Amino acid sequence: MNRLNLLTLLTLLAAAQAAQEVAANGFRLAGQDALATARGEAFVATADNSSAVYYNPAGLTQLTNTSIRSGIYGIYLDPTFQPPAHRANSGNTYTINDQLAAVPQLFATHTLRKLPLSFGVGLYAPYGGSMGWPDNTGFRTVATKGALTYLRLSPAVAYQMLPSLSLGVGAMLDYAKIDLEQGLRPAAVPLVNYFHFSGDGYSVGYNVGLRWQPLEKISLGATFRSATRLGFDGRTEFEQQPIIRADERAAHMDLKFPWTAVLGLSYRPTPKWNFEVDADYTDWSSFGQTSIQQQTPVPYPMNRTGNVPVTLDWQASWMYEFGVTRYFDNHWHVSAGYVFNQSSVPDKYYTPLAADLDRHFFSLGAGFQGRRWRFDLAYQFGYGPAHTVTGSTPSSSPGLFAGQNADGTYDFISHAIMLTWGLQF
Repeated sequence: MNRLNLLTLLTLLAAAQAAQEVAANGFRLAGQDALATARGEAFVATADNSSAVYYNPAGLTQLTNTSIRSGIYGIYLDPTFQPPAHRANSGNTYTINDQLAAVPQLFATHTLRKLPLSFGVGLYAPYGGSMGWPDNTGFRTVATKGALTYLRLSPAVAYQMLPSLSLGVGAMLDYAKIDLEQGLRPAAVPLVNYFHFSGDGYSVGYNVGLRWQPLEKISLGATFRSATRLGFDGRTEFEQQPIIRADERAAHMDLKFPWTAVLGLSYRPTPKWNFEVDADYTDWSSFGQTSIQQQTPVPYPMNRTGNVPVTLDWQASWMYEFGVTRYFDNHWHVSAGYVFNQSSVPDKYYTPLAADLDRHFFSLGAGFQGRRWRFDLAYQFGYGPAHTVTGSTPSSSPGLFAGQNADGTYDFISHAIMLTWGLQF
């Protein structure tokens, strides 16, 4: 097994994890609507606006006529890293280079007047983000930079089978692009050394949703989104002075993004109150084994090529979500919510580009629902208690050769603002 092939594969997979700092679970972007985010994403049993295309397509049957809903999710990230006490740079605290990110969403829906059918389409990012660490953290040969752009076009249709029961189905048409970089030596100077991969690909999947309201005050919701397999076609670029001159290779890698399932219950003791609790499951065990293929041999002394299997052993994880909304007679409403997110990445294969740990998210929001115009504004605070990693194995051979790993103490704070506005025709 040659150094460059192993480096290429493991770095790519580590960098794919970078986006996870934008949201809660893995690098999944769970928030797609300001009202839902204000409620702690507890929305699968409510799903009463156009973002139901994402949260639960069965909820589309609650809508009338035609509506458009769009928004943007802006976030400030402050994950930090402190090296172990035995390292020369212990006592320092490091943070990522770019701490701001923004993610847009767009949904449109239409309900037929004479048939129990509703249609919708959404354009959003179910995963994504970017992260870059300074070169002097002590894990440069393990990971430095990563970015993931993931877009989904999702048409959906819902059928009201009974006054209390609706079924929704949808397609997921996905495009994703990955960029990443890491060092080949512990220091960036005086000899230039780097490794870079970029690739993109397409995939298709499906989602289904169910909403049942057995009693006036109680509704149940469930949704399932299939796994999507992305084949990333691109190239690797690398240089390691004075041994390897700047060069590049065509490369390909398959990565299976997880299936997800959400189950929720909404309780409305009066028309002015809505309480909901959800359990949201992501099967990150799909990040088990994969490989990267380079089409031509790499330079001496890395003179082998072929498929290199790598075990990541990510773990399935849960998000537990709770939300409440209070509605007022003047068309305004206020909401609050909480999310607990389990970590998905075991310490044994830890990577700074994931910096995964258990997290808590608290949110507040307000909105207005008029006859035609609607808007919601939400604030979300994220907190991850300090997590100390010990005994981790570097994700690439340069980390092994350099004696570097991802050991250290990680914590996480984020501040997010989400604004959504809508129009009904």
